[in-house]
Amino acid sequence: MSKPAVVGSDSVGGGRHLRRVVGFWGLMFICLGSIIGSGWLLGALTTAVVAGPASLISWALASVMLAVLALAHAELGATYPIAGGTARFPFFAFGPLAGFSAGWMSWLRSVLIAPIQVEATLSYMDRIGWIHDRADLLRANGTLTAAGLLIGSGLMLIFTIINILGVQLLAGINSVTAVVKTVVPLLTVAVLMTLAFHPSNFTAGGGFAPHGAHGVFAALPAGVVFALLGFEQAIQLAGEARDPQRDISRAVIVAMAIATTLYLLLQVAFIAALDPAALTRGWDNPVGAGNFGPYATLAAAAGAAWLATILYVDAVISPAGTGLVYMAGAARLSYAMGRERVLPRPLARIGRSRVPVVSTFLAFVVGELAFLPFPSWQALVGLVTSAAAIMYAFAPVSLHALRVRDGDRNRPYRMPSGMVLAPLGFVFANLIFYWSGYEADWKLGIAALIGFVFLALTRRGIPSGERSGLRGKSAAWVWPWLGGMILIAYFGRYGGTGALPEWWDLVIVIVFSLAVHYTAVRLAVPAESVDAAVRHEEEGESVPPPPAASAR
Repeated sequence: MSKPAVVGSDSVGGGRHLRRVVGFWGLMFICLGSIIGSGWLLGALTTAVVAGPASLISWALASVMLAVLALAHAELGATYPIAGGTARFPFFAFGPLAGFSAGWMSWLRSVLIAPIQVEATLSYMDRIGWIHDRADLLRANGTLTAAGLLIGSGLMLIFTIINILGVQLLAGINSVTAVVKTVVPLLTVAVLMTLAFHPSNFTAGGGFAPHGAHGVFAALPAGVVFALLGFEQAIQLAGEARDPQRDISRAVIVAMAIATTLYLLLQVAFIAALDPAALTRGWDNPVGAGNFGPYATLAAAAGAAWLATILYVDAVISPAGTGLVYMAGAARLSYAMGRERVLPRPLARIGRSRVPVVSTFLAFVVGELAFLPFPSWQALVGLVTSAAAIMYAFAPVSLHALRVRDGDRNRPYRMPSGMVLAPLGFVFANLIFYWSGYEADWKLGIAALIGFVFLALTRRGIPSGERSGLRGKSAAWVWPWLGGMILIAYFGRYGGTGALPEWWDLVIVIVFSLAVHYTAVRLAVPAESVDAAVRHEEEGESVPPPPAASAR
């Protein structure tokens, strides 16, 4: 592979590196604060409508699938601790073209999360009487009013300012909000299970699984997977970790374990607290039509109006805190692609506070635009889940390829049974993509094509002598994979034509995924090219050597 064009810190960052100041607790709370957002407030209701009590299986299934993907990210993040890791691991394994494909999906998903969380915050604020009486924030169809757009833009601006002031401030604020966001759900579980626990609800409204296996799978993109997303945010900020080799893997694993336990408890508490009379006709409206705050409604019905008040306050804090972190993650991803010269070079510029300032402003602008065509929380969930599935899929296949091509590198954390779990993780990510539905998948395909227009324009602006090779052969599997998955979704049972028989559709996804995975591993770039790319990026970000293995 031709050596990547050097983007030195003197030219791009004004002689500055990202500042490595975030410790284990900051990284762990960044993960936890990203996972616990609007998903916990809305996910239980949405998934119960789709799957009934069997939504518990949906949460358990998603937890297992995402745990495998989290472990893959934990190894990669500890081994290659640089900013915007989800864009750079495929870059190391398969070259710039694959790196851009992964980075574009990662960035698109991350940059949309902040406005999604703001939408959720505004939706809850609009339910608070004294706010609603003074200014409507949402129209009946869920679109923002002028007042809602003004407040939403104000929140996005606050996110931007905090991010620009420095990663220490960001981590400190997030740690406080993450604690609040964890304590309030635990309090909710304790109160609801004490005051309103109806065991009969777990078999009401058509039985435990009123919509069968289809309902269990359909619930995953309806809110379950979305709620559990975010464990990779510590990896996006790895360029600012104080001791990345030690702390990143631990932060990801601990945060994922806490969040998984919390979400399962919340779903149990939600189902058990419902009024049994509301389930006699099924699960279409278990807490009443139009209710946007299910836990607050259940708390009030159980005689805990004080908890409902706390929940409405937390409904502002939780999504806002998550939006703050995702803006930071989006900025690090575009920063990484700017360093790799697959997006314009100024995106890699570092400001005085040692953060990617141009990339942060870009995240703000795109987030503002997202308010216009995508007005509601639910409207973006499917698209973001689909993008996250593609982003996550790149990690296990990159891990497998890098273990083969870069196996001698020090790995502070190794995913157990990595050569088995890596292909399994790729399968899991593709199943999530399939379950997201054809409607979201084909739109994501269009978004991917748009991304490649930006790549082409960026490369046209680079003098021919400075362009690195795209490694098209090593990335030759990417477009057949994406195109094949969209085609399967078209004929599938989740928003497609339904031509594929039940269960056989899953077999096709699994077989196709394994074929792509092992093909990709064989096409990975040579070992010397991996080492050259890693050394270049580590030098550019001043990565500290491993404590006992600075030599490779």
